[in-house]
Amino acid sequence: MTREQVLDLYFMDARSKLIDLAAFIDRVERAPGPDDFRMKALREAIKELNSSGKEKAKQVLLKFSDPTTAPIPTATGKGAVGAWLGSK
Repeated sequence: MTREQVLDLYFMDARSKLIDLAAFIDRVERAPGPDDFRMKALREAIKELNSSGKEKAKQVLLKFSDPTTAPIPTATGKGAVGAWLGSK
């Protein structure tokens, strides 16, 4: 597809997702309490969207991913939280 065809097909969906993301961030910022690792990861991932680098989807995913390679002895919780907590 041409760039124009990609835009014609996907722009409105991407626009909607961006507005949803902005609304989510507004809700989080209005709520009391400290920032946490998930919002920090989200903010780092958002920076990738404006970078000049390639593979933006990969780079965004890496901002949420655990970069370590050594296995941990036990899981820290029962479910996924969507971002790496970081080293303790």
